[in-house]
Amino acid sequence: MADRLLHRLLPASEWLQSYRKGDALSDAMAALIVTVMLIPQSLAYAMLAGLPAQVGLYASMLPLLGYALFGSSRTLAVGPVAVASLMTAAAISKVAPPGSDQYLAAAIVLALLSGLILIAMAALRLGWLSNLLSHPVIAGFITAAGILIATSQLKHLLGVPAGGHTLIDIVQELTPQLVHTHYPTLAIGLGTLLFLLWSRSHLKPLLQRLSLPELAVDLLTRAGPALAVVASTIIVAHWSLDQSGVRVVGEVPAGLPGLSLPQFDIGLWQTLLIPALLISLIGFVESVSVAQTLAARRRQRINPNHELAGLGAANIGSALSGGLPVTGGFARSVVNFDAGAVTPMAGVFTAIAIGVTAILLTPWFTFLPNATLAATIIVAVLSLIDFAIIRRTWRYSRTDFSAMALTMIGVFLVGVEAGVVIGIGASLLLFLWRTSQPHVAVVGQVPGTEHFRNMLRHEVITSPSVLSMRIDESLYFANARRLEDTVYNAALQRPGTRHVVLQCSAVNLIDASALESLESLSQRLQSAGICLHLAEVKGPVMDALQAVDFTEHLSGNIYLSQYAALADLDPTSLSVG
Repeated sequence: MADRLLHRLLPASEWLQSYRKGDALSDAMAALIVTVMLIPQSLAYAMLAGLPAQVGLYASMLPLLGYALFGSSRTLAVGPVAVASLMTAAAISKVAPPGSDQYLAAAIVLALLSGLILIAMAALRLGWLSNLLSHPVIAGFITAAGILIATSQLKHLLGVPAGGHTLIDIVQELTPQLVHTHYPTLAIGLGTLLFLLWSRSHLKPLLQRLSLPELAVDLLTRAGPALAVVASTIIVAHWSLDQSGVRVVGEVPAGLPGLSLPQFDIGLWQTLLIPALLISLIGFVESVSVAQTLAARRRQRINPNHELAGLGAANIGSALSGGLPVTGGFARSVVNFDAGAVTPMAGVFTAIAIGVTAILLTPWFTFLPNATLAATIIVAVLSLIDFAIIRRTWRYSRTDFSAMALTMIGVFLVGVEAGVVIGIGASLLLFLWRTSQPHVAVVGQVPGTEHFRNMLRHEVITSPSVLSMRIDESLYFANARRLEDTVYNAALQRPGTRHVVLQCSAVNLIDASALESLESLSQRLQSAGICLHLAEVKGPVMDALQAVDFTEHLSGNIYLSQYAALADLDPTSLSVG
């Protein structure tokens, strides 16, 4: 009992109890590969959020320790990610000018609020909320955000000033600046971009042909962004290109971040509360989907409520160390998994390596060109852009595609926060619209069996006096009146009808509004000389009906099966096998 309580409060205790030297070696190797990948990404995502480069490093240390203690995934890699960084920039740019101390303070408050929201959700065991965001909406949002992020980085590739948080604003500000393109910057950015794209598919086969050790091949393959950072930094420093107009990161403070509490400004906290909630929800859904996918490949399980706690601890750790909102990254997590990480200790080792980098290597970032980081971001977000799922959703469900399209349009035209809200709102409205028009089929007996199927799809036998109708939706306030009218009208259109049997095999719920509609339907049919019956009512639904006096208002009976109803009401219409 004590162990179970400890594992629930501190999930890390479960894997720490059986941690071995071999696990540590595997985690250390994975951490080495992830660190090489994470350093340039952390710097780049800080720039994407409009923050100093070192903030990305700060957000890659304590958050990893917090998640390792309270998260449930063995391989999820937590840190700054593209979408959360974009949402951070969109939120805090409304309350402070980029580059100011207030801007950084707002980012820290945003991280703290996100952490507190996630912790509160964990305490309330709200992990199930991840199921409320439909996959098409999330896919549409991430794809649109990826396109928006890539477009926003073109100014750094071209070396021109431009702003905007929507696609239209970015294009409008960028277009007049094209004539002012800084060609040395463009050469660095374009060269980095082409190298990173080439290294994705061609670097590993080249290294394998050189007969290098497998670990070296994996390390160098993942080190593409790091190699680009080193090469471009050396080029800029050697030829003093920063003095010729190539914009660089500049001086980065060396050392570890100091721990401090974010400032308490009630007005600022209120302004950032909704953005923090949206960042928390999107980050949680993205993290859980990645964690579940990777856990399934090793036949492991994750706990959504523990994920909330782990991500909450990670964001609070980021805020205390001067970082920005963080979540689980897809690319990093896959790399961590493929590199052989066994436990979250790989994240702890990564945090230590990032700390060493912050202490010893930050002077090397002074001449790192912004164009290199922009190219790193563009290549990283390419994996977020998924046009295939847009085509697939269009072919499968126009309703889901509508929600996806509205989400993308909202991101492009209004902004990332509005896109999320529009997507969630559209999903709920479309769900209400779809379920408010339940599919109701007239069914008949399949000859020689006890099965009843839609008469429009199968050759079936129907009774002239019994109208059998199957309801393919739960009954609640949005569809109750429509169902009542549909059944009543169908019964009156068949002059010989004496009984109506509703097959309720697909009905999982009958709410109070639907209960009143069924009672009203029974009375209306009875006035027309027709009895209403139910069949195949599920146990929980039957329990609810028996808790009230529904059977007293029902003009007919409740049957165990549709076949039993016909056997009682019109046995001559049945085909006996």
